[in-house]
Amino acid sequence: MYRSIIGVPRIRKLGVTTLQELGCQVAARRKQLGLKQIDVAKTSGVTAELLSRFERGHLSELGSRKLIAVLSALGMEISLSTAPSFMSEEG
Repeated sequence: MYRSIIGVPRIRKLGVTTLQELGCQVAARRKQLGLKQIDVAKTSGVTAELLSRFERGHLSELGSRKLIAVLSALGMEISLSTAPSFMSEEG
């Protein structure tokens, strides 16, 4: 579906709880790979302006398809788990 700019192994799990935190992690990963926003934007099918706003935490919403495309371009993926605070409330 989406092609990666660079083949990379899985990266460590990040405890991200907000879109702003995720944008910050995306920016850090992009910089770690030495990529420019325009290159990631083109590969993932979003505008460079949207990617910039996402990385700076200036978006209140980002569609799942766009998010997955950006993450894929950087060799990242989403992994879901139950939050520890939620687990303690269940029992």
